[in-house]
Amino acid sequence: MSEQDNITMDQHEESFQTAFEKTMVSIRPGQLVTGTVVLVTDDEVCLNIGYKSDGIITKGELSSAEDIKSQFQIGDQVEAEVIKVNDGEGNVQLSQRSLLARKNWDKLVEAYDNGEIVTGTGKEVVKGGLIVNVDGIRTFVPASQLSERFVEKIDQFVGQEVRLKIIEVDRHKKRLVASRKAVIVEESAAKKAAAWENIEEGKTIKGIVRRLTDFGAFVDLGGVDGLIHVTDLSWARVKHPSDVVKPNQEVEVLVLSVDKEKERISLGLKQLTKKPWDNAVEKYPVGTIVEGKVVRIVPFGAFIEMEPGLDGLVHISQVAPQRITKVEDVLTIGDLVLVKVLDVNPELKRISLSIREAYDYSQVMGEEETETQE
Repeated sequence: MSEQDNITMDQHEESFQTAFEKTMVSIRPGQLVTGTVVLVTDDEVCLNIGYKSDGIITKGELSSAEDIKSQFQIGDQVEAEVIKVNDGEGNVQLSQRSLLARKNWDKLVEAYDNGEIVTGTGKEVVKGGLIVNVDGIRTFVPASQLSERFVEKIDQFVGQEVRLKIIEVDRHKKRLVASRKAVIVEESAAKKAAAWENIEEGKTIKGIVRRLTDFGAFVDLGGVDGLIHVTDLSWARVKHPSDVVKPNQEVEVLVLSVDKEKERISLGLKQLTKKPWDNAVEKYPVGTIVEGKVVRIVPFGAFIEMEPGLDGLVHISQVAPQRITKVEDVLTIGDLVLVKVLDVNPELKRISLSIREAYDYSQVMGEEETETQE
């Protein structure tokens, strides 16, 4: 073959190579490509990406740590990001993980722009706050943004799922700052608004007792608190709310009044039970002998609780069979005594009682029982 023929052949091969390369796609680091799976091993996936070299995704660059051969089949279409055009062995280094991180970043930025809530898992405690893994993106939550109240032990959130609102985005450094507190405040406001829609005067609703004070009990009505004043807890005298209700107890209450401007709700517990005076005449007819408890002593007699909210008066002249000058000489607060009903006046809400006549009655009954036994 002549020298001229060799030159012509070289030119032809060069021309063919140039034409072939023109049919190949051009790639660069950071570019997204879609390739066809041509080979799957235990450690990597090989893709035909229409380039002069195949693309390789190693196990560490896959989006899932599952068994490679169970994830990919020959002929599958796979999207990935170019990491290196030449991995040192003539192949193009690709990454699914990097692509996923990019997509997740874009998704979180969009969530920030739209004010949406995102979910992540507490990863580690760092100076000033907590690192949360949100879709593979390290997200910083300042300690002041973890709760409405001071959080003493930040490590309680490590490994826990947390709902966040992204409050700051550094697009250049790809850093996110988020707030759990913002989610709590937002959801509390929504819950509160919904609760107010359900509250109206005269309505019976359920709630949970949250806090007791000397003057009453605060009840959570599903986002807003209402107060049962101590006088509305029971028809009986109540020294302290804890005598009637306990924290975390579910109660059914009547809405007595609502002031939305001042956000005050007055509730009643006793109003849902029958008033003791409503059937006092039928329940305690004159002549009835009942047992009651001494609840108050005054110079002119003693008040006997016949049932919660229903007291009767034993005049000093009716306290004992014999004449006494001081009630305290015979009775003590808390004593259980037998009394006879002398009169019931529901209009004046007065019941007259007698211990003396009840005593005489018990003595007679005791004698009759003795005679019967004999």
